[in-house]
Amino acid sequence: MSTTHRTVTRLAGLMVAGAFVFAACSGSGSTAKLSSSTSNMDDLIKAAKAEGGLTTIALPHNWCNYGEALAGFTAKYGIPINELNPDGSSAQEIDAIKANTTNPGPQNPDVIDVGLSFGPQAVTDKLITPYKVQTWADIPDKAKDKDGYWYGDYYGVMAFETNTAAVKNVPKVWADLLKPEYKGQVALSGDPTQSNQAISAVWAAALANGGSLDNVQPGLDFFKQLNDSGNFVPVIAKTATVSSGETPIRITWTYNGLADKDSLAGNPAVEVAVPTDGRFGGMYVQAISAYAPHPNAARLWMEYLYSDEGQLAWLKGYCNPIRFEAMKAANVIPPDVLAKLPDTVGAVLPTLDQITAASTAITAGWPTTVGATVK
Repeated sequence: MSTTHRTVTRLAGLMVAGAFVFAACSGSGSTAKLSSSTSNMDDLIKAAKAEGGLTTIALPHNWCNYGEALAGFTAKYGIPINELNPDGSSAQEIDAIKANTTNPGPQNPDVIDVGLSFGPQAVTDKLITPYKVQTWADIPDKAKDKDGYWYGDYYGVMAFETNTAAVKNVPKVWADLLKPEYKGQVALSGDPTQSNQAISAVWAAALANGGSLDNVQPGLDFFKQLNDSGNFVPVIAKTATVSSGETPIRITWTYNGLADKDSLAGNPAVEVAVPTDGRFGGMYVQAISAYAPHPNAARLWMEYLYSDEGQLAWLKGYCNPIRFEAMKAANVIPPDVLAKLPDTVGAVLPTLDQITAASTAITAGWPTTVGATVK
């Protein structure tokens, strides 16, 4: 996977509710013995502790402040967490479930956090099982599967993260990335044939270059120009590659860039710019594997993430949590946390049908239009 608005950030919960149009999904015939909700938290905590652990996948500690969330869960419940492939993509999370359906061992993830388009497909493939957290009502209806198979968790907006020690002029609009001064400096945060984040970056570029939520080809054409000019670096950009100067300009979610800015603490200095054109927002979703070796720990993890404590952990990592509006109404969001959120006015959010169509077009079109192998 390897990030929030009376700016769009501050109204993100409402925007998610208004912008996403989800199809209801049918049952998956899951094998894990889970009820669809929990009425007794004490019983759940006891059962989760008895399982002795939780296995997560593709959760970098600086992504949405997951480091604090993971540590907080273990500190609260005493349940150790086995973290698989922290920098994995959404596709790799799904593949890990598929590869371990009969394996109760440590390589089988209990839970996933994936791009929205991967949730409904996982239902179709019978890879996830339903569960409704106690705060289920706070999640907008159009940001969750009605039967509880997947549910929105947070969202961010595509941005440019720039190492200002290596790059003198920080790009502010998509066209800036084509300037000769950025030769060998621009990279994506994933492989566009697998990564939701990278797919979203191509889509955002389309919006800035005459495309739309229903027309992503201009985004592919833009990256062809970027690649042909020598500005594009076919390396999956991470904190380390931004810091070293290998990929000094990283196209990434707001929360990833801002987390890097905090963690690097000026060594080197990093600037995060939300482009004034092509502003694109993307939501991720949570789900429990139908083959979870620790099904009760998986449910308890979801309860933790959707509690005020878990939602605030994400918010402190610059991700807009799905319960934002309910928490704001309850006055449980610290003012200093709100003040740090970036301005993303004008960001657009696609529907599920648009995500499905765009993901198919971009993953198929990248090899033929752009031709760069990102790894």
